[in-house]
Amino acid sequence: MYLTDEQQAILNGEKGETMAKVMQTLVKYGEIFGATKMVSVTGKHNHLVTSFGLKALAPVYALMDQLIEAGAVSKQTFSVDPRPLDKNVPSNLLLDFIFKNFMYSKQDFYEGQLQKLGLMDKDAFTCTCYMEQVGNKPQKGDVLSWAESSAVVYANSVLGARCNRNSGIMDIMGSIVGFVPYFGLLTDEGRKATWLVEIKTTKKPEAQLLGSAIGMKVMEEVPFITGLSQWLGTELDDAACTYLKDMGAATASNGAVGLYHVENLTPEAKEQGAGLIAEGVKVYVIDDAELQRVYDSYPVIWKDREAKPKLCFMGCPHMSLQQLKDWTDKVEQGLKAAGSTKVVIPTVFTASPAVLKEFNATPYAQRLKATGVITSYICPLMYMNNPLAGKMPVITSSNKLRTYTTARYYTDDEILVQITKGGK
Repeated sequence: MYLTDEQQAILNGEKGETMAKVMQTLVKYGEIFGATKMVSVTGKHNHLVTSFGLKALAPVYALMDQLIEAGAVSKQTFSVDPRPLDKNVPSNLLLDFIFKNFMYSKQDFYEGQLQKLGLMDKDAFTCTCYMEQVGNKPQKGDVLSWAESSAVVYANSVLGARCNRNSGIMDIMGSIVGFVPYFGLLTDEGRKATWLVEIKTTKKPEAQLLGSAIGMKVMEEVPFITGLSQWLGTELDDAACTYLKDMGAATASNGAVGLYHVENLTPEAKEQGAGLIAEGVKVYVIDDAELQRVYDSYPVIWKDREAKPKLCFMGCPHMSLQQLKDWTDKVEQGLKAAGSTKVVIPTVFTASPAVLKEFNATPYAQRLKATGVITSYICPLMYMNNPLAGKMPVITSSNKLRTYTTARYYTDDEILVQITKGGK
């Protein structure tokens, strides 16, 4: 790998042993993937995926201490994935005991480390760091050092930034030295589409379901999606960005997609069109029957398939401000139609602390609270990792949460019926 004089100096130890080890780690990481050089990280802020003070992550805390003591802190301030705990989320004494004593007992300590390393602010915990309210929205062409899969695919696809799907801890290392290896989705060639996905549905596809279908088919490759702009339009307005947020999270979790292009909509697709499609492209047609096939293929791993749901999670990835407002309207209308005033299943809508702060300043917040729905900043996945929570019949419209936990997937419309009408 070619290194500049500055990069070689860091590797040689001119900025200390710890910085040399960080650079050595990044060089070896790049060499594995055939990187020929390092490039500068240009994003204003970084984003870390490791947000949870899991007791088992002792090596991470030791590494963070070493970085802090050596003054090898991030060149950028950073946001981080959601917190795992919130006292407002339904729980019980045994669940709480496991959370606080066996799982996330190091949370406060770890958050202290993050603040010393360069955390943007004490509440910069969210998987949707690119929301306007959070303040970590990269610009087109920015080179990033991120790891959170749903944030990486959004930054690459919707914003036109450049970032590989890094592993946790590698994200902070790239930010510390200010360089990342040049390969994969950082390169023009790596951003070309090797799959052509043709949407031929008779109605707007469910975002999470469409993303799941694409992810499971193309896996880590890059798809060029046609036929979707008829449902989303040709401008990246709030509605289109929200849809792509949820679709992208499903492509990244049900497969390993780090970048997709949508014809006539996403930045590079608008600029280059079919020029983004590589030779020998494979074709995947998605129609109504294909979406139904994908939906029917999901396993139900509850012990009792007919169990009454005990909890509903919405917001994986975190919901946008408009989603919170829209769902307030939906829940109220659903309850009115059912002749009820409160949701019949404990329901949690999750969003970033910054989005929730803005939402709570609107009349919608009290309206949503009146329906019995709880808002929270947590990561539903981290909650579901509790073995006791994993045994609960939990429902969600997030294909990411379904993939990584025992939660059962339903479409948005089905979720609305479940939480407002239940078995009626």
